[in-house]
Amino acid sequence: MVDTNVSSNSSESANTASSSESANATSNRTNGETAGDGRNGPDEEPETEPVDATELVGEDLAIGYPTTPEPVVECDSVVIPAGEVTALVGPNGSGKSTLLRSLSNQLEPERGNVLLDGHELQTFGTKELAQRLGLLSQENEAPGSLTVEELVYHGRYPHRGFFETVNEDDEAAVDEAISLAGVEHLRDSQVGNLSGGQKQLAWIAMVLAQDTDVLLLDEPTTYLDLHHQLRVMEVVRTLNRERDVTVAVVLHDIGQAARFADNLVAMRDGELYDWGPPRKVVTEELLRDVFRVEATVDADHPTGPHISPHRAMDE
Repeated sequence: MVDTNVSSNSSESANTASSSESANATSNRTNGETAGDGRNGPDEEPETEPVDATELVGEDLAIGYPTTPEPVVECDSVVIPAGEVTALVGPNGSGKSTLLRSLSNQLEPERGNVLLDGHELQTFGTKELAQRLGLLSQENEAPGSLTVEELVYHGRYPHRGFFETVNEDDEAAVDEAISLAGVEHLRDSQVGNLSGGQKQLAWIAMVLAQDTDVLLLDEPTTYLDLHHQLRVMEVVRTLNRERDVTVAVVLHDIGQAARFADNLVAMRDGELYDWGPPRKVVTEELLRDVFRVEATVDADHPTGPHISPHRAMDE
């Protein structure tokens, strides 16, 4: 493999993948209600079962930037349940990507902690964390001459020493990632010659090659046509089901989020508005309060809550 520099938060940083078991999260609504129970029924006791997946939790978070006098995001508790897909939804500027950056250790909170299976992210070494938690950010860059296979091999960075060469485990992980992402026919293609959707799938293959427990994706379907949007989300769902990977994904399309995610985290003005299963969270009230849209919601639709928008409300 050619060792070529790749600029991406998901390949050469501490944030590159992870997974866990379901748990309840506290909603930040005024009534303080606890929302969502993941896949476990009320009588189940997951704490007594062997746990193979990984849980990611934010506690008492205040997150900001050096240029902002006040925190951009504040929440008492946010849980990314183990072994499930959680979608962060909300309008532009609601704090979704900021929260995801903090959950991935890319942005240290001004207050509070982010815990991976009960351990603060800061206690992990760079490679140790990259072996467990992966991030695919919104913007990724690679030399156009790099092939898809060479790009995917960069996902194996956390598993090799500085002077170690590619081994059989690396080759197997790359082959599996390329197959799962559906880019086998692009293996020898140069990244610079790919369409936007093909590039996104190539980057997802790179993150899959990291073979981590938790996967964080920041708007992976933005700018993609419908075919590639569905392809990306199907890859995410397959990864979750076949590998029990814990996934948190920022999505603009709440209908798509309701179809593919086990849980939704709805955000408004830097706070958690509600959290729970899509059929509970996606309501006409939420669409009015959070998205400023008048719509009808069919909560009993077979594929999840079906939204029929009527008009945009005044700001």
